[in-house]
Amino acid sequence: MTPSQQNDCRRMDELVEHIEGRQAEVGVIGLGYVGLPLAMLFAEKGFRVLGFDTDQSKVERLNAGESYIAHIPEERLKPVVGTGRLSATADFARLAEPDAILICVPTPLTPQREPDLSCVRDTAASIAAALRAGQLVVLESTTWPGTTREVVNPILEGGGLRCGEHFFLAYSPEREDPGNPKFSAGNIPKVVGGMTPDCTKVAAALYGAVVPQIVQVSSPEVAEATKQLENIFRAVNVGLVNELKILFHRMGISIWEVIDAASTKPFGFMRFTPGPGLGGHCLPIDPHYLTWRARQFDVPTRFIELAGEINTSMPSYVVGRLVEEMNKEGKCLKGSRILLLGMAYKPDVDDLRESPALRFIELLTEQGAIVSYNDPHIPRLHHTRRYAFDLSSEELTPHVLSSADCVLVVTDHRAYDWDFIVEHAKLILDTRNATKRVSRHREKLRLA
Repeated sequence: MTPSQQNDCRRMDELVEHIEGRQAEVGVIGLGYVGLPLAMLFAEKGFRVLGFDTDQSKVERLNAGESYIAHIPEERLKPVVGTGRLSATADFARLAEPDAILICVPTPLTPQREPDLSCVRDTAASIAAALRAGQLVVLESTTWPGTTREVVNPILEGGGLRCGEHFFLAYSPEREDPGNPKFSAGNIPKVVGGMTPDCTKVAAALYGAVVPQIVQVSSPEVAEATKQLENIFRAVNVGLVNELKILFHRMGISIWEVIDAASTKPFGFMRFTPGPGLGGHCLPIDPHYLTWRARQFDVPTRFIELAGEINTSMPSYVVGRLVEEMNKEGKCLKGSRILLLGMAYKPDVDDLRESPALRFIELLTEQGAIVSYNDPHIPRLHHTRRYAFDLSSEELTPHVLSSADCVLVVTDHRAYDWDFIVEHAKLILDTRNATKRVSRHREKLRLA
């Protein structure tokens, strides 16, 4: 073994030893829905964690022990902040301090629906400026297969250090499901693929200290493709049931009753449910990363693109159903009051990212409707990449419900009292089958 190889082994062994002894400091870049739960997990497991974010308000609130994400309780956050195990900074010059750096930054789409890796590139450049020998860098942001090797690694090596010799680089896809009471970062198996076997070993040691199962794969590309498969599998199946919903409605068949019946089969069937459109950062966005990459290999991705077309069209379909049902009541959409129930893209969270509810506001106001909303988790709409609506949540009183010409159920939050809502509303268009257990006044209910 050459002296250089001996140094490489020594760096790896020292870092693994520090990780196993909880002496390693972990840095997490991006303190949002993925990064903050991950940072808290490492802090709760005894590591010192330094979070990085460009949003100074997030940094200040976290350092004060205040949660800015609804499903992360402050009683869980305060202990790790109070003991000093978790702190945050907007000073990216401090990236030399952590022994391991986890990248959890957004990977959105451009207006042309192509991958936008600007946050990943900027973050990699910030790390490169402070990178020292012996550090581990892991990309967690969902992206196309090849990003870690072809985009991140060249930036990190730009300062002269070499991957696998001086520093370690791996990809491990985030699998966070905000608001899921059963699965969180601490009990979901972690897929890890390093640039070299030593990179994989170090990354596996880090995650193995906080999660129960590590799945080591042969390369970053396999790990990146794993996340794409997981998301595309869901998007394609949701697209299928959304298409069947439209067909079965025309045939006078309830898609919900069909799904319930099919779900009794103990093998060969997995339940997916239709909805008003896809939301969140994963399903509406991530498949486009793979379709973009596939074009570079001259391979068509017809299943993925068709599912995307169907899922993207669902808000327009729902508005069409709304017009249809209001016409039956002798009412025109223009000038009518429409109350949206639920703005978050999924139940019991405050996450507005890519929510179809935002598209509903746009479509309905374009047709002259007067739109309001209620969401117990989102008191006021904040600006998103695409929308900037000046609306606040209405209190769900009998007067507010009865004043609406139609109540459109977008998100089935558990906080909603469906019997109360149905009792006081004039007409309800339910996109989630949330009112299925309501027994009285069912003549007011329509499904979409």
